[in-house]
Amino acid sequence: SNSSAESLDRLYPTVGSTKPPRKRTTSQCKSEPPLLRTSKRTIYTAGRPPWYNEHGTQSKEAFVIGLGGGSASGKTTVATMIIEALDVPWVVLLSMDSFYKVLTKQQQEQAASNDFNFDHPDAFDFDLIIATLKKLKQGKSVKIPIYDFTTHSRKKEWKTLYGANVIIFEGIMAFADKELLKLLDLKIFVDTDSDIRLVRRLRRDISERGRDIEGVIKQYNKFVKPAFDQYIQPTMRLADIVVPRGSGNTVAIDLIVQHVHSQLEEPSPDLLTVSLVFRAALASAHQCHPLPQTLSVLKSTPQVRGMHTIIRNKETSRDEFIFYSKRLMRLLIEHALSLLPFQSCTVQTPQGHDYEGRTYSGKQITGVSILRAGETMEPALRAVCKDVRIGTILIQTNCNTGEPELHYLRLPKDISEDHVILMDCTVSTGAAAMMAVRVLLDHDVPEDKIFLLSLLMAEMGVHSVAYAFPRVKIITTAVDKKVNDLFRIIPGIGNFGDRYFGTDAPPDWSDDEDALST
Repeated sequence: SNSSAESLDRLYPTVGSTKPPRKRTTSQCKSEPPLLRTSKRTIYTAGRPPWYNEHGTQSKEAFVIGLGGGSASGKTTVATMIIEALDVPWVVLLSMDSFYKVLTKQQQEQAASNDFNFDHPDAFDFDLIIATLKKLKQGKSVKIPIYDFTTHSRKKEWKTLYGANVIIFEGIMAFADKELLKLLDLKIFVDTDSDIRLVRRLRRDISERGRDIEGVIKQYNKFVKPAFDQYIQPTMRLADIVVPRGSGNTVAIDLIVQHVHSQLEEPSPDLLTVSLVFRAALASAHQCHPLPQTLSVLKSTPQVRGMHTIIRNKETSRDEFIFYSKRLMRLLIEHALSLLPFQSCTVQTPQGHDYEGRTYSGKQITGVSILRAGETMEPALRAVCKDVRIGTILIQTNCNTGEPELHYLRLPKDISEDHVILMDCTVSTGAAAMMAVRVLLDHDVPEDKIFLLSLLMAEMGVHSVAYAFPRVKIITTAVDKKVNDLFRIIPGIGNFGDRYFGTDAPPDWSDDEDALST
């Protein structure tokens, strides 16, 4: 097989460039987003939940590009070139190859002998493709099957993708379904000579998928070529743009990029970033409203007020700040757990008598901290909640583009059935908390099972979260009435993360700083 692949290398034509072939940018990694680094920026090719407005709804749907064309026509290479030239930070590249149907035992045997037609529309799960694209277009997370071309089967694991600025969907049957076509904002057909496509397919299937030359040629003549003539080539008329010669046609790719740029909403070049505009909208959206019923504030006993006095005092040493913050966190966690659903149960005491008690009626409790300040609350949760699972979220705003970005996400499996304790130490406008809630909702956590915990909140942040997500429970030890022009809570507590970790705060910090930096 290796010698066959090497001999094909000599036949493989060089078109337009002598650059080495790019690696596929579709992700096989389930834990961290794949990266495509260009000279200008890092592009996150697994996407991210997009930014949401003060109502908790999506600001703008993603722009979806459909890339069709014959097998081995260079669709993925063209997609990668478009991604690099677009120069937008968040892109999803979705391949139709991931959506082959699960084969029956008989079909598996046919596939092993190269007698199954993978180039027929019936080979693809269009219902799953359409449902997946709809969710991505709405900015929601999706699970993508991973197809093993060696065994002709889906793997057990799935990969997670998020909505993005731009979604590129590529596949041989990208234009073969009417419902699918409705989801595509721009349709591109990559038109490559059949001889070049055959040579490319031979090299790919031999070197990457472990096939032999005879099997590949047999499959090509029996299925691939007839399918192209019958199902694929006729869809060229549906395309908005036809790209002859594939990746070698840089002029066509430049025109495509110009058109997509014209359709995308450009970030404001002003120094007042999108994040600040969003926070300003939050600040003015719910003034003078009564505090929501979903808010629960820890009773302000002399002990609680005394601890607040210590941690709010600018003269308090770091050691005392940490000590009394931890005490407050423990009380806050205990208070939050008392709000979970409980049911009656009867146990027998060592004296042989029944005791009518209560037990947690949910499946499991998971803690999720919004980095970095939120992670300081994890020890308190672990101390009172045995075997609790912990996840983390890091959200920051890009100072160049003004776009909030999900930089890191680690959530336990099957979190959708859990009660989730979402932890952040201070909440001023609620911007970071709202995006974190959206991430949890995108992972199918029910809104009424999310508990947002914070040591200190501003009234604005309480209103913003409650208005956008009226079933999220908001739990804190104190609520301050005001924020200033820099979105700092007044009278406030200072930058919690810097006081706790002993780092210096930048001059323009805000109380959402640890999760949503500007």
